[in-house]
Amino acid sequence: MSVQVHFLPNQVTIAAEPGEPLLTVAERAGVTIPTGCLMGSCHACEVDLEAGADCESICACITAVPNGPTDITINLYADPTWS
Repeated sequence: MSVQVHFLPNQVTIAAEPGEPLLTVAERAGVTIPTGCLMGSCHACEVDLEAGADCESICACITAVPNGPTDITINLYADPTWS
């Protein structure tokens, strides 16, 4: 079952499979998520993941599309340190 991933503020939506790396989904959607270490340590790729009423900050480089929700929203925000 695919998951609809909405990227804000870009207003881009793309279908993804649970377990698919978030950076891969973003790349397929033409959305750039800044990265640094690619291990979750530097937090350059930190975004907000919203699934239903839940919202949490995650590191996109080490996060996959969750299994369960059919719709998620990834809210990108600019960090002037990594721009």
